[in-house]
Amino acid sequence: MPELLTPATLYIAAAILLPFLPKGLLRQIVCVLVPFAGVAVFWSLPPGTYSSFNLMGLHVGLMQIDDLSRIFGLIFSIAAVLAAIYAWHVRDTIQQVAGLLYAGSAIGAVFAADLVSLFVFWEGTAIASVFLIWARRTEGAYAAGMRYLIVQISSGVVLMAGVILLYRETGSVAFGAMELGSLATWMIFIAFGVKCAFPLLHNWMHDAYPSATVSGTVILSVFTTKLAVYALLRGFPGTELLIYIGAAMALFPVFFALLENDLRRVLTYSLNSQLGFMVVGAGIGTPLAINGAVAHAICSILYQALLFMSIGAVLYRTGTARASALGGLYRTMPLTMFFCLVGGASISAFPLLSGFVSKSLILSASGYEEYFYIWLILLFASIGAFVHTGLRLPWLAFFGSDSGKRPKEAPAHMNLAMGLTALLCAGIGGFPAVLYGLLPNDVAYEPYTLSHIVTQLQLLAFVALGFAMCVRFGLLAKPERGILLDSDWIYRKFFFALTIGLYRLVNGTWKFSSRITLARLDRFIAAIYRTHGPQGPLARTWPTGSMVLWMAVLLGMTLVLAYI
Repeated sequence: MPELLTPATLYIAAAILLPFLPKGLLRQIVCVLVPFAGVAVFWSLPPGTYSSFNLMGLHVGLMQIDDLSRIFGLIFSIAAVLAAIYAWHVRDTIQQVAGLLYAGSAIGAVFAADLVSLFVFWEGTAIASVFLIWARRTEGAYAAGMRYLIVQISSGVVLMAGVILLYRETGSVAFGAMELGSLATWMIFIAFGVKCAFPLLHNWMHDAYPSATVSGTVILSVFTTKLAVYALLRGFPGTELLIYIGAAMALFPVFFALLENDLRRVLTYSLNSQLGFMVVGAGIGTPLAINGAVAHAICSILYQALLFMSIGAVLYRTGTARASALGGLYRTMPLTMFFCLVGGASISAFPLLSGFVSKSLILSASGYEEYFYIWLILLFASIGAFVHTGLRLPWLAFFGSDSGKRPKEAPAHMNLAMGLTALLCAGIGGFPAVLYGLLPNDVAYEPYTLSHIVTQLQLLAFVALGFAMCVRFGLLAKPERGILLDSDWIYRKFFFALTIGLYRLVNGTWKFSSRITLARLDRFIAAIYRTHGPQGPLARTWPTGSMVLWMAVLLGMTLVLAYI
């Protein structure tokens, strides 16, 4: 194969070519076909490193093929096709070019054989994706995009610093398993954590994703955080710290999702929680857990994309995604409602849908390794996902209080994209052996045991009954317009107040020091004036004899000093 022919270069070449094509059908066809061409490049290649060369003494490889990179490359390509179909109506050149560059950079990072190539594509995803936010062209989108860009670029800077330190320590930039034991590996770990939305490092996501365009949010939900999960799986498998970070990630977004009014923000919190399952799997690090993390990443990409597509279709038709302004849309958007329900059932781990066959891998791995409390947290987070995304979200958007809105059904191409995604969710759930056969480790696992099915159905039925009772007796909190403060309060309020306090302290100290200094300078100048001024002793007329005497004294002192 040609030396530089990789999936990433195909996407980049198509993005460069796209502005020169006429707007319309040809551009849409290119956006749909490029992912197929990318898969054709790597799918049949045997494991190994391709497109490698020497860069200033560093061995750089643009395409490393193994089971882990292959399956992530495949799901990213599938998601790129679905997103292109969903965005068929888009005629905005910026969104089309940014979408191709973003997908290409993410796939390029997946196949990166070394940390230098990873860094280049890592920053490529940050720069390309921000235009999907800015393309909405609102003041809020520009502000959220700028914050997103700063955080993502900072993640790349930290990554680059870690790579440099690692090279100084080991003399290698190979991208493989690392251990947390030096400043270099900690910096790389933190860089991955920023992009993965670790707790306290996650707020960029909840601002940026809901601020993007309708189709841009779908694309954003696929690549950035899942690329970080891939990086953790390759770079830090079996790192125990990830277990506890992942448990916190799975748990805390549940409460915010139950209170949030903006449904796209609800889905972003839901996405953040699902990432926690994957991070726990990476931290446990056993073959079963790694398989679970990979499988859940694949399933999450699909059902989260389906959910964002359905709410995006609602936003496209009604102009809002706020639950307080929606309700009763099942009357005129039945297909969109059905696809939303499929996505909600998938994230809730209903049998015969994708979430059931991926979550069970991670829960089983945590149980086998005797992380009982982690297992309980993940179980609670799974119940929470059913409540806030499987039940509350479709209830508020499509049922509940009638908003009086009667929008048209979503456009045909959006329904086609949602339909294909729903089929994939059902296909993976119904035939999990196909997915399991693509996973990186050979582990025999059967999700459809009688006890597992009955236990899961009982759990779901109990939660659904509780939700129905809350609705029946008016105990379900009504969504209201407002601002839901997350942990970003720490730097939006506390750090701001701290900065103001420091400014006042420094300013006051400067004013006090200036006042004292000026007062003393005034006294010094006054003293000089008294001596040398017009009325000072040195300004008087002295007799010639006295002047000669003083000159002789000074000359004598000079001579004495010269001979000492």
